[in-house]
Amino acid sequence: MEISFLSVLALGFILGIKHAIEPDHVIAVSTIASQSKKLLRSSLAGVFWGIGHTATLFIVGIILIFMKGEIPEIWAMSLEFLVGIMLVYLGITTILSLKNIHLHQHEHDGEEHKHVHSHEHEGKHNHHHQHKNVSYLKSMLIGFVHGLAGSGAMVLLTMSTVNSAWEGAVYILIFGAGTVIGMLFFTTIIGIPFVFSAKNLGLNKTLTQITGVISTVFGIYYMYNLGVTEGLFKIWIQ
Repeated sequence: MEISFLSVLALGFILGIKHAIEPDHVIAVSTIASQSKKLLRSSLAGVFWGIGHTATLFIVGIILIFMKGEIPEIWAMSLEFLVGIMLVYLGITTILSLKNIHLHQHEHDGEEHKHVHSHEHEGKHNHHHQHKNVSYLKSMLIGFVHGLAGSGAMVLLTMSTVNSAWEGAVYILIFGAGTVIGMLFFTTIIGIPFVFSAKNLGLNKTLTQITGVISTVFGIYYMYNLGVTEGLFKIWIQ
């Protein structure tokens, strides 16, 4: 392996870390990290995001590289628009998850649990017993969507950087490793306030609601920018 290609891989790893901390990525994963009260689980949410993101980039990227093609502009922009929809969905569901919820915590056989009591308007009282966990599958699906939306740009970057398909495959995997490391680091940082506020339900709910609002507002802005500013809506109706 040539020294020049090693330099390209090193650059790809650094770009992967940088790519992981783009606002839409961090905001999306923060809605997942906000649901966890253990730092390890917040960190793993970032890892699984990176796995989903890398898997999509690799599969779509390799197909396009071998076909020597690229994603049409309307499809690339539409996939980016899907990210905005996802951010709004994540934000709203994060906010609604706290409605009329009361938590009672205890430990059983060394495992921390929570009792969730939901009081409905009809006077019914529902009791649910749930383990404290983070939806790693949800994190992976979020990464999948982000990877799908960014696959077009990734292929263009890869094709302008490497000389063959196998080098492209290695580059995408190294880039993906960088995104995993970057997101692991930042979801750990994001998870710290939620972990330390776990025993203060009021503060924890406030932080979670702020996360949901940020995700919703940014998602709306993201869709507006793509649809109006960049002209996606006009492309759709042509």
